[in-house]
Amino acid sequence: MGKGFFHVPVAVNEPVKSYAPGTPEREEVLKQYSDYYNASVDIPFYIGREEIRTGNTRPITPPHDHTHVVGHYHLAEETHVKKAISNALEAREQWANLSWEHRASIFLKAAELIAGPYRAKINAATMIGQSKNIFQAEIDAACELIDFLRFNVEYMTRIYDEQPESSEGIWNRVEYRPLEGFVYAISPFNFTAIAGNLTSSAAMMGNVVVWKPSDHQIFSAKVIMDIFKEAGLPDGVINVVYGDPVMITDTVLNSPDFAGIHFTGSTFVFKELWKKIGNNIHTYKTYPRIVGETGGKDFIIAHPSANAKQVATAITRGAFEYQGQKCSAASRVYLPKSMADDVLNFVKEDIASFNKPGSPEDMSNFITAVIHERSFDKLAGYIDQAKEDKEASVFAGGGYDKSKGYFIEPTVIVTSDPQYKTMTTELFGPVVTVYVYEDDAWAETLQLLDQTSEYALTGAVFSIDRYAVEEASIALQNSAGNFYINDKPTGAVVGQQPFGGARASGTNDKAGSAQNLLRWVSPRLIKETFVSPSDYRYPFLGK
Repeated sequence: MGKGFFHVPVAVNEPVKSYAPGTPEREEVLKQYSDYYNASVDIPFYIGREEIRTGNTRPITPPHDHTHVVGHYHLAEETHVKKAISNALEAREQWANLSWEHRASIFLKAAELIAGPYRAKINAATMIGQSKNIFQAEIDAACELIDFLRFNVEYMTRIYDEQPESSEGIWNRVEYRPLEGFVYAISPFNFTAIAGNLTSSAAMMGNVVVWKPSDHQIFSAKVIMDIFKEAGLPDGVINVVYGDPVMITDTVLNSPDFAGIHFTGSTFVFKELWKKIGNNIHTYKTYPRIVGETGGKDFIIAHPSANAKQVATAITRGAFEYQGQKCSAASRVYLPKSMADDVLNFVKEDIASFNKPGSPEDMSNFITAVIHERSFDKLAGYIDQAKEDKEASVFAGGGYDKSKGYFIEPTVIVTSDPQYKTMTTELFGPVVTVYVYEDDAWAETLQLLDQTSEYALTGAVFSIDRYAVEEASIALQNSAGNFYINDKPTGAVVGQQPFGGARASGTNDKAGSAQNLLRWVSPRLIKETFVSPSDYRYPFLGK
């Protein structure tokens, strides 16, 4: 029962802690890292109020030390997935009708828990399970997830406040109902914040969720669930299952109550999901919402007027932070011939200044490991091929070693072929390919860039010539959903740069914005007439 028009706290971005030597946050996260690393966590899956342990387990091993086991997680069977669906639908009866301010309060409390007592825990779990250095863990698992929770609460209130006009004698109003059924969330390994957002954004709007995290993000997923539970999220609102992704997905998509999917992952998998949903369309009670952010082949293009050192820094940070395992990572670069040598040499100097890839526990390491052996083998294969191909050469890096961890050296490939395979294929690793163009071929190179990739997620242009910037902005308007001018193409901040792309990069529903939240509601218009007509006759019928 409503008792007022409530205003939530104004959302502000969570400050990023420095973790400089001697700071308390550094000591706290290192202690938590050690505690986790030297223990053995037993991770159940979560259905309603139950924490289920089947005894059928898989180990959790850090990518930077793949023989060391830090815990195990339990695998669900088909009966568990069906149980998760039924528990979600049962929880929906109360959750969907809970006053919005109480839903808001739960997720605002979750943000405060992450900012405070859970900060070291969620960062350390991300460092161990996903092999992120402390800075990458902090900006992701702590700050971005906090931002998602705070800003989405604010966006939710703005949505509820958006109401239609009313005319004399009539009151029009819109209810933003949750979807009728449940939402299926599938999260990737590379961002803890994405995992938290895919689930909480739908739940915040009154929906119930069945969540399948990546097998390589389960440690931090467990911490997310600990946070949500402590924040007061009712049992069954978010149910978590691990196991065979095909079995889980087929079971979910065969349910008549499936109402939407919130996905981040590969383009191929998303297209297959879309196909299955289409094939099952006659099964569902409603048309499911399909929201996905998928792959990228993200670019940097420099105009001859650009500053070479700034371009080089954008490449180093954009291509190699978190080992290039970001959907937005710079993966292909177009340099004018007049500055190419300077830029490339600056990047080579940057790479030479890195420590060799190692553990995130050593905070002097800029680079750690790629996520698993399949990724390592794929990247090593592309690097070896570039060493042999006459149209490509390895300019910097090119080494790799998986004896202890899945370590790939940051690698720069230079190619004379703008359609070379590493210019067109999503690699998802610390490998960037550079194509050098003639200075007077700027316009042609923009067209080439636009036509090279099926993806359109992020991209950046560097220039001090404003005419060139505008030309690039127009020519590349369909090439990137997040377009950066004189900055690297990574690092979108919630509340400032809503994130998402089109083409094969997804549905461009902009995570971290009200547009995304609108996908998780089904509005109902209510028209109330205060004095109803009592005669059917309109004036035009008069004699």
